[in-house]
Amino acid sequence: MSQRVAVAASTNTAFTILLGVSAAHLLNDVMQSVVPAVFPLFQQKLHLSFAEIGWVAFALNISASVLQPLIGYYTDRRPMPSLLPLGMVFTLLGMIGFALAPSLAYLLLASVFIGIGSSVLHPESSRVAHLAAGKGKGIAQSIFQVGGNTGQALAPLMVAYIISPQGQYGFLWFTLLAVIGIVLQARISKWYRLQIRSTAPKAKAKAAAKSTFSKPFILYVMSILVLMLFSKFVYLASMSGYYSFYYMEKYDLSLKSAQMCLFALQFAGMAGTFLGGPLADRFGRQKVIWFSILGTAPFSLLLPYASPTGAVLLCLAIGLILMSGFSVIIVYAQEMLPGHVGTIAGLFFGVSFGLGGLGSVVMGSMIDAYGVEQIIKACAFLPLLGLLALLLPKDSVLMQRSS
Repeated sequence: MSQRVAVAASTNTAFTILLGVSAAHLLNDVMQSVVPAVFPLFQQKLHLSFAEIGWVAFALNISASVLQPLIGYYTDRRPMPSLLPLGMVFTLLGMIGFALAPSLAYLLLASVFIGIGSSVLHPESSRVAHLAAGKGKGIAQSIFQVGGNTGQALAPLMVAYIISPQGQYGFLWFTLLAVIGIVLQARISKWYRLQIRSTAPKAKAKAAAKSTFSKPFILYVMSILVLMLFSKFVYLASMSGYYSFYYMEKYDLSLKSAQMCLFALQFAGMAGTFLGGPLADRFGRQKVIWFSILGTAPFSLLLPYASPTGAVLLCLAIGLILMSGFSVIIVYAQEMLPGHVGTIAGLFFGVSFGLGGLGSVVMGSMIDAYGVEQIIKACAFLPLLGLLALLLPKDSVLMQRSS
């Protein structure tokens, strides 16, 4: 009986930790996501061009993109629980920087601080979720991801009701979220440290494990997955960074009204992320991955021509479908390369941020040259790249190759 009680207590603790890393992901992503949502504010106050706005997004994303795979690779071999609260300290500095930035240079520096915070959180928190998951790796990754998507969904509302009324100094309210995140991550890091000590022999064995797939096969699959990330995150960069400009220009509405579309996109994405794991278990990972990208295309192609109300409804559909595949992609890749949980998480989060950052720079320059309407319409075709996901090996093929 006492053994059962101990097992139940351990399970409850692990689930609490899983909810904790999801909450930390929420806090991180809500702070990160408010930055592109307030680009119109920065443009007006600091007189920035679209290209300069693109560089702010680039600094935010590329700092996370470069560091995440490196941190994931290093901590696969030497886990560092103390990085969890330290990452939130950098995010705190970034929020203070955005509140007080008097010029583009300070915006870029604040963006780098936010990027560093994210680069620490994603690979290490993904590893904590993996440790707390037990056998339910897919659902654990979905719960972790839902925290991030919830933060992304809340960001437009916070911009509409906190930053829009108060202006740039509204960012100071977000320092409270960063402080809460530091305290939360400090508590999670204590559990993480204990798990590392108790599972050290198993961790070494997993680290020594090698994939049963050939290197050309792994490269082939990873290349397709990266193309899926390109389609997803460059399209999301166009929505989070520039759709507000298009919406305000086309319908002659306020920034606050434009944020409702982004909220619909991110809110539906939260539900899509949570559903992605169970749907992959039922219908197969390959099917969910290609549907999450290609299934978005009919709605993205209609969005530039919709009415204000229709735009909100289409954003709901886009978010629900598009966000359903990311957690599935990560688990898919982690299972192909056992012993590299942090590396894969860091790589895929890093690639997603990097693609979003590069896409923002390119789109900003193109908007300066051709106008926001033309670029938003062109980006609507990106989800058609989901057709390439049909080239991914079916689940049955992967099972045969791994057996």
